[in-house]
Amino acid sequence: MSKISKTILGDLIEFQRGYDLPKSEFQAGEIPVISSNGILGYHNIAKVKAPGITIGRSGTVGLPHYINEDFFPHNTSLFIKDFKGNNPKYIYYLIKTLRLNEYGSGSGVPTMNRNHLHPIKVSAFLDIADQQKIAKVLSDLDAKIELNNKINSELEAMAKTLYDYWFVQFDFPAKLPSTSLRLTSSDIDAVSLSEVEVPYKTSGGKMVYNQELKREIPEGWTTDVLASWIGKDKSGDWGKENLEGNYTEKVHCIRGADLNGLNGKGAVKAPTRYILEKNRHKILDEHDLIVEISGGSPTQSTGRMAYITIETLERFDAPLICSNFCKAVTLEDETYLYNFAFEWDKAYDHGVLFGYEGKTSGIKNLLFESFVSSYNTPKPPREIAQKFYDYMKTIQSKKQKNLKENQQLTSLRDWLLPMLMNGQVRVGEFEEAVSPDSYREVAEGRVEYKKG
Repeated sequence: MSKISKTILGDLIEFQRGYDLPKSEFQAGEIPVISSNGILGYHNIAKVKAPGITIGRSGTVGLPHYINEDFFPHNTSLFIKDFKGNNPKYIYYLIKTLRLNEYGSGSGVPTMNRNHLHPIKVSAFLDIADQQKIAKVLSDLDAKIELNNKINSELEAMAKTLYDYWFVQFDFPAKLPSTSLRLTSSDIDAVSLSEVEVPYKTSGGKMVYNQELKREIPEGWTTDVLASWIGKDKSGDWGKENLEGNYTEKVHCIRGADLNGLNGKGAVKAPTRYILEKNRHKILDEHDLIVEISGGSPTQSTGRMAYITIETLERFDAPLICSNFCKAVTLEDETYLYNFAFEWDKAYDHGVLFGYEGKTSGIKNLLFESFVSSYNTPKPPREIAQKFYDYMKTIQSKKQKNLKENQQLTSLRDWLLPMLMNGQVRVGEFEEAVSPDSYREVAEGRVEYKKG
């Protein structure tokens, strides 16, 4: 590789302010409108050909976005008008190292002036071949992360479809008496009907009206409040920031802000804390559920939830606890873990938990006991819950392993980014030690490569 050069940002690229487009003037189309935070919506006209880069100009300033399709840059963003012959992906990664958010100005809403960016002094590789090599290494890592995210999205869709099919439409697999089956003579073969599993409701399974739910549920199912599913709870803890006196037990503390990350929707930034040895009973175990009981916003209720699997615990180098703003619960019967989780999420998504909130000093608190003691749900027989648990355990195992790999790949990428950009790690040395197929091994620390 060539030597790194000292230059200014304006010699590599030229920024331009985005275009005015009030939401009232959006026209139906498939062209993404990119604002300071990313995609604002879609329009029918593109202003910039792909590939392109925008950064936040107003509000969230300096955050770069790489766009792979023609787009419309909104006036809250700056876009790169001219790459001046440089590799766009390399420029994207270079910008990520520059902390452009520090160049915002304004006493109210932060804003960014392109004329303040062009004179910034930077160190960069000017040879296009070197730029392409660096961009490929980092892009390959990002591509693997994105692939894992897509796989997880498909796994989540599969799980949701299965849940809806079994527990909303009530077409769980069931062995029904031949007299109940809606079959024609052409459906009947030598197989004993008593051995055939069929979709319960559409195959004529008996439904009975339930007074509490005001609707029909399968015969043999029960209804009860969520509180009846819960065996015990674990209060939160915060401990100390550092090892101190009797605070000797290292843990990672899960806050409300981390719950989405546990579920695969963003990063987990659970702080490392130290708790008293006598509080080890608060440590989270497999099958525990964590519920946010303080927080929320005017448009988001309290009550976000995540559950713990073995693979979840393996994502961390120390045990987990929940913070004082969360509560952990353990079910009486772990077989019903995923049923409980889906029932809870359904109530959350439908805004039910807004009706179970109180306020203390302006902070919204979930009236947990009130909710779980009054919210009725259908409860399937254990053998059906067991089948669903077995399916879900496999899905969640794959999902959490992908999240763990992404966590490791992200750490590797974030470490490599400045090292490749400043020349401390050379692409050739990295490629000698690592093939694209072995990024998992690098992320897990099983492959070493030289620096310098």
